[in-house]
Amino acid sequence: MRIHALPTQLINQIAAGEVVERPASVVKELVENSFDAGATQIHIDIEQGGIKQIKIRDNGCGIVKEDLPLALSRHATSKIASLDDLEHVGSMGFRGEALPSISSVARLTLISRTVDADCAWQVSADGTERNFDPQPDPHPPGTTIDVRDLFYNTPARRKFLKAEKTEFAHIESLIQKLALSRFDIGFLLQHNQREVLNLKPAATLPEQEKRISAICGSAFVENAVKIDYAASGLHLHGWVGLPTFSRSQQDMQFFYVNGRLIKDRLVAHAVKQAYQDVLYHGRHPVFVLYLQLDPALVDVNAHPTKLEVRFREGRMVHDFLYQALHRSLAAQRPGQTPANAIDMQMPPINNQPAAIIESKPRLNLQTSLPLSLSQDTPATPLETRHPPAQPPSSPAPRGFSYPGSAHLQGQVADQINAYAKLYPQPETHTVDTAIPPLGFALAHIHNIYILAETANGIVLVDAHAAHERVTYERLKRDYHQRAMVSQPLLLPIKIQVSMAEADLAEQHHEFFQGLGFEITRSGPETVVLRATPALLSKTDVDQLVRDILADLLTHGISQKAEETSNAILASMACHSSVRAKRKLSIEEMNALLRDMEQTERIGQCNHGRPTWVALSHQDLDRFFMRGQ
Repeated sequence: MRIHALPTQLINQIAAGEVVERPASVVKELVENSFDAGATQIHIDIEQGGIKQIKIRDNGCGIVKEDLPLALSRHATSKIASLDDLEHVGSMGFRGEALPSISSVARLTLISRTVDADCAWQVSADGTERNFDPQPDPHPPGTTIDVRDLFYNTPARRKFLKAEKTEFAHIESLIQKLALSRFDIGFLLQHNQREVLNLKPAATLPEQEKRISAICGSAFVENAVKIDYAASGLHLHGWVGLPTFSRSQQDMQFFYVNGRLIKDRLVAHAVKQAYQDVLYHGRHPVFVLYLQLDPALVDVNAHPTKLEVRFREGRMVHDFLYQALHRSLAAQRPGQTPANAIDMQMPPINNQPAAIIESKPRLNLQTSLPLSLSQDTPATPLETRHPPAQPPSSPAPRGFSYPGSAHLQGQVADQINAYAKLYPQPETHTVDTAIPPLGFALAHIHNIYILAETANGIVLVDAHAAHERVTYERLKRDYHQRAMVSQPLLLPIKIQVSMAEADLAEQHHEFFQGLGFEITRSGPETVVLRATPALLSKTDVDQLVRDILADLLTHGISQKAEETSNAILASMACHSSVRAKRKLSIEEMNALLRDMEQTERIGQCNHGRPTWVALSHQDLDRFFMRGQ
C-alpha cells in the first residue's frame, strides 16, 4: 500500500492507547490539569466506576473562550513554548495530548470561565478536532470537564475494563495518592452520588498529619519519623515508618519528585539499602516522601503517563536518598518520640559509590558489656540479685528523686551507684541524676526478658536481641574503621562475564580495590579475581563479583560486598551475644540498658525483630481500669 496520512481521530485514538488505560487514567490527567490551573478545591464525581461518567470541577484560573478549541487539539499547551521550557518544566501536564486523546474515546464536554469573563463557555469534542462552537454557560470561575461513555466507540478496549467496584477502587486509590502530593488543595470524591472522600486543605503540620492518617491510618503517623534533609541542591522531607511498622506488601509507599508521584527503580533500590538489616524478612517499609530538586536535573518526559522519571545525576540522587534515610533510622534512640522531626543539613554528596561515602561512624560512646559468655551465672532468688545497699561512706546522689515509695527510691539509688562502679567516672565528674530513657532493671523474667522501670512506666527488653544489635553495631564500626584487609588467592579465579560487565570491572578498578578485591581483565568477556577481602574469604566470591557487576550495570552503584560482610558480622554478633535462659544480674542488665541508649538502630535486632517495648502509666492504668 502507498504511504498515507492517518485521520486525526485515529491518531488521537492511538495516542489514547498510551494515556488512557482505564477510568483512573482519565481522572489522573484531568486532576493534574486542575493542579496546574491553581485550583484550591477539586470535586470529582464518578458514576458506575467512571465508565458511565467522570466529572471533575475545580476553581482554577479557567480558560479563555478563544483558547477552548486549542485545548482540545493535539500538541497544544500553555505550559511550554521552547526546548528550554521542556528541560525546566515544573507543571504536571505539558504534552498537550490528554484532552484530545480522551475525547477520541469518550464524549467530552469542557466548560470554563476566567475570573474576569462575563460568563463561561462550553464546547464538546469527539476527537476529530473540528466543528468547535463555544456556547455560553452560567458556570462559576473555574473549569468543569465531563467525560461520558468511556470507550463507547472502541468496544474491544471496553471489554478489558474490570467490574465497577474494581475500577472505582483504582480511582479512589489514585485520589488518595494525589491528595498526599498537594496538602494545599481540598478534595471531594463522590461515587454514584455518595460521598467517599472529603479532605480539607491542610496548611499546618497537624492538619497534614490528619490527612495522612485519613489515608494511611493513624498507626502510620504514630509509628513514623518526620525527616527533613537538604544537601547539594536536593531536599528530602516527609515521613518514614519505623522498621517495626512494616507491611507485607508495597502498598503504602508514596514517593513524589517535585510534587509528581513516581515509581522509580533507583529510588526503590536506595530505600531498600537504607532499611537493610533492620527490616524483618519479607516485609516492606512504609513512607510518604517528597524530593525537591532543580527541574533541570530530572527528565519528567520519560513516559507518556509521566509515572517514571530519569535523573540526570542518578548516582548523586541515590546516595542522597540512602544517606538521608539511613541516618534518620540510625538516629532513633530510646526516649525519643517517633514523630520527632530529624532536621539535618547534610554535607555535599560526591560521586563516589554509596558503599564508600557512608557517613563516618560515631565516636565509641559504649563500654563493653560486663557479660561473661563462657559460663552461666547460677540462678538466684530475685530478692538476692539487687545490688548491695549503699555504704554510709558513699551517700546517695544529691537531688535524686524518683516517683514511688522511699523503699523504691533507695533501691534505684543503689542501682545508680552499682552502675557507677561498672563505669568509673573522673573524680570531678558530676553524677547524672536524671533517670535514663530505659530506666533501671528490676528483674530478668524467665531469664529472657529484662523488666525495667522508667519515669513514665515500664519497659520490657529482649536481652538477646538487644545485645545482638549492640554487638553487631560495634563489630560494624570496628570493621569499617580499619582498612580493608585483602587476602591473595593461591589460585586466581577466572570469571566469565558479559563484555559490558568486563568494561565495568576495568573502569571501576579502584572501587573494587577499595573493597578488598583485586580484579584484572584478561579478555573481552573474562575477568580474573586475584584477591578478596579477608572477611569474605569463605563466601562464594565468584557469585559475589557477578552480583556487584550486575548492580553496577543496573544502578551505577553496588553495596553487595557491604551486605555480605554485614551478614557475616551479624552472624558473629548473634553467636557472641548473651543467650536466652542465661541469668543476668542487675548490674549486667543495667549495663545492657545503658549500651542500648547509645546504640544506633537499637529498636530492632539484626533480623528485624523488635528489641524492646514500653508501657506508660496510662497504658498500665487502662489495663486495670484505674480512674474509669
